Amino acid sequence: MQIAKVRGTVVSTYKAESLRGIKFLLVQFMDEEGQPLPKYEVAGDVVGAGINEWVLVSRGSAARKESGMETRPLDAMVVGIIDTVNVENRSLYSKKDADRLG
Repeated sequence: MQIAKVRGTVVSTYKAESLRGIKFLLVQFMDEEGQPLPKYEVAGDVVGAGINEWVLVSRGSAARKESGMETRPLDAMVVGIIDTVNVENRSLYSKKDADRLG
């Protein structure tokens, strides 16, 4: 899994039938210091993540392990919304603080 920040949504009116009902998010991956990397990806969302939230992204065949996703052509899936990230005894991210700061 990788840590990413939700940057936006992706709307696709015309898509494969197996992708109907899937919400798509534009996510930007983060490095170990909490800084954004230049890599973006479109990921399906099964947890209801919102803009600017930090999320856990599962990629490759692991993205299709969620029940009901096995036959969908997904390479990336948001599988969790992050509450906190701590590195070497310091807080890198806190959803509570991010929500408060807007």
